Amino acid sequence: MPAEAAPRELRVELGERSYPIRIGPHVLADAASYQSLRGRPLRVVTDANVAALYLEPLLATLGLSAAETFVLPPGESNKSWANAERVLDWLLAARLPRDGVLVALGGGVVGDLAGFCAAVYQRGIDLVQVPTTLLAQVDSSVGGKTAVNHARGKNMIGAFHQPRLVVADTAVLGSLPPRELAAGLAEVIKCGLLGDAPLFARLEREMERLVGLDPEAVAEAVERCCLLKSRIVAADERESMDGGGPRALLNLGHTFGHAVETHTGYTQWLHGEAVGLGLCMAADLSARLGWLARSDADRAVALVRRAGLPVKPPPGMTPAHFRELMARDKKVAGGRIRLVLLRAIGEAAMTADFDPAQLEQTLLAFCAAAPAP
Repeated sequence: MPAEAAPRELRVELGERSYPIRIGPHVLADAASYQSLRGRPLRVVTDANVAALYLEPLLATLGLSAAETFVLPPGESNKSWANAERVLDWLLAARLPRDGVLVALGGGVVGDLAGFCAAVYQRGIDLVQVPTTLLAQVDSSVGGKTAVNHARGKNMIGAFHQPRLVVADTAVLGSLPPRELAAGLAEVIKCGLLGDAPLFARLEREMERLVGLDPEAVAEAVERCCLLKSRIVAADERESMDGGGPRALLNLGHTFGHAVETHTGYTQWLHGEAVGLGLCMAADLSARLGWLARSDADRAVALVRRAGLPVKPPPGMTPAHFRELMARDKKVAGGRIRLVLLRAIGEAAMTADFDPAQLEQTLLAFCAAAPAP
């Protein structure tokens, strides 16, 4: 039996807020992952699904008890202000001090909500991200964006709060349902499209290896995505106020996707599923505008489909629904919708300078393809 590969390590360079990312199988329960936390007061936030699988080994590694854990219900609908208040009340009751550390064990919902609580508790305490989904490992655990959802829009209440450490255990991905794995692949495809053409080409060659959770393919994909995101975050940590900085490019597909999530009340589509559809719509609009070759837009749609992701909107969603919800997006400026679009595979740009009639054609084409309600 071949020896297990050593963990991959990289660093997000942000001066005094720099932090390491440790990637590899079984790093979740490896004490070496948490050396920097020794002697500090710790608390863990997770959800019920993840707790059943990975809470016990993490607590044993950190020397904690179940009483030092807050377990949330699973699902995007639970990334709410009400649950953030519950976590904050728990931290206050526990009297966790300013040198305490909050550990987020779970997917993007847990990471975003726990990160938001860490950002505002006593004006900010340290956060450790232990992502257990592919989507969280390649995207949401890195970069310091934290938030809760609101009925009027996704991630509209939040804060920038960088973690002190990210521990991405690729072995835990074997417990993901196929739908959750596919949702994570959407963010991997996004990275290839917006800034890593060789990664996109590799995905075209090796998508089945990724879906089959080949250890080398998974570790390589996670590392490539984290490298890309760490470079972008280092260049534009807080997504510059004009929204035109490099970090905005990470929103490729998200304006369309967030509209789907809000329309469905955060209960029917996974975030990655909505992003996958959004990537297809962004590629289509890019081709209609003459930015992107139609053949490359078709390649993007084909890869999203091979990952097992939806390429049509939810039943009954209309262009009017998209227009209304996209107009509420955080990237809207001066009343104009700004979109991240593709100039080529591996090259993206944000713009508000597009023909609204072409956007309408994209919305009409995709909504016409959606199944009847």
